[in-house]
Amino acid sequence: MTPFLKRLSALARSRKAQLALALRVTVAAVGAFVIASALHLMLPLWAVLTSLIVTQMSVGRSLKATRDYMLGTVGGAIYGGAIAVLIPHSGEIGLLALLVLAVAPLAFIAAVNPSLNAATVTAVIVLLVPEMSHANPLDSAIDRVMEVTVGAVTGLLVSFLVLPSRAHSQIRISAARGLELIAAALSELLAGLTRGLDNDALHRIQDGIGAALVNLNAMGAEAERERAAHLSSGAETGPLLRTILRLRHDAVMIGRASVVALPSDLQTRLAAPLAKVSDAIAVYLRSTAAALRTGVGTSAIEPVEIALQLYAAEVTALRSEGLTRGLPGDVAERFFAPFFRAGIFAGANAAESEGPRALRCGVVGCADGDISRQGLGRTKRSSSQAATCRSMAGTTSR
Repeated sequence: MTPFLKRLSALARSRKAQLALALRVTVAAVGAFVIASALHLMLPLWAVLTSLIVTQMSVGRSLKATRDYMLGTVGGAIYGGAIAVLIPHSGEIGLLALLVLAVAPLAFIAAVNPSLNAATVTAVIVLLVPEMSHANPLDSAIDRVMEVTVGAVTGLLVSFLVLPSRAHSQIRISAARGLELIAAALSELLAGLTRGLDNDALHRIQDGIGAALVNLNAMGAEAERERAAHLSSGAETGPLLRTILRLRHDAVMIGRASVVALPSDLQTRLAAPLAKVSDAIAVYLRSTAAALRTGVGTSAIEPVEIALQLYAAEVTALRSEGLTRGLPGDVAERFFAPFFRAGIFAGANAAESEGPRALRCGVVGCADGDISRQGLGRTKRSSSQAATCRSMAGTTSR
């Protein structure tokens, strides 16, 4: 029995956010029904359904859902009630014509602006419910708005008060997961430079990173919405999102270069330096991911810089021995890709780099004047990094 309880406890801890959402949704539904019944609303069902719709995983997402649903509901109620009252109709043919007039323009508006999807549904309800219950269309529109308002307000209050979940804390966890996926991908891709990778293996390695970034960007929008509403005091998420996206681009470019292995004589010389670069980057990304999850500490970038410098030194030695002369263009690309694409970590592939700084701000946060007003957290590259970059550039010209 004890092992079962331990497994159950571990499962509950790993699904803490999902369990909290389930509790919030339940409380919102019960609360909306009780309030709608106490107010003697015609259809408490719509209050309950609305509360389910607006109670989301984070406060930022609940804010957006509430805004969109309320705008759609009010717009649909006004339009549906107006055509029902102002356009005389009788019989099924007249009702069908009115239904077309209600649905067609609102469906087009919803296609242009998906946040107004509720308008079409509301207009149909306002138009048809009076036909079934012999009520006044204007009363139906007012009832619909009141029911949705009760459900939306209840759901939003529950999102704020019952185990509230902030998007800013979720984005750190999501970013950590993305960094771990990129770390695993880069380790295999850099190894592929010395043994080659087929397209199937390449796609398998890259699987999941794109989906993780889509989810991360959505959470970033929610976190910024919370910041704009002064519901969160966390750091700006833009630099962190841009840095992780750049890492994703680096993984894609290295993947293209690793489809075919380097020539055997270069493999022998570069295998050890590449392994050190791969290990240093993987350790850096995974330690940063751990710091993102806990919100404490930072990761040292120096081991990555040292590994890249060692790789550059070996490239310089190969050049001085004449082993790089006459390399075809595609081989040269694979030869130089690890340094230039991994250079984001050390700031060696640009005059200024936001990478390490943005990752640090994602972990421990930055003051508004430190990163929010500047937009980018920039780090000047050192003279040694500049010299390494020039050395590599000189190699490519040979």
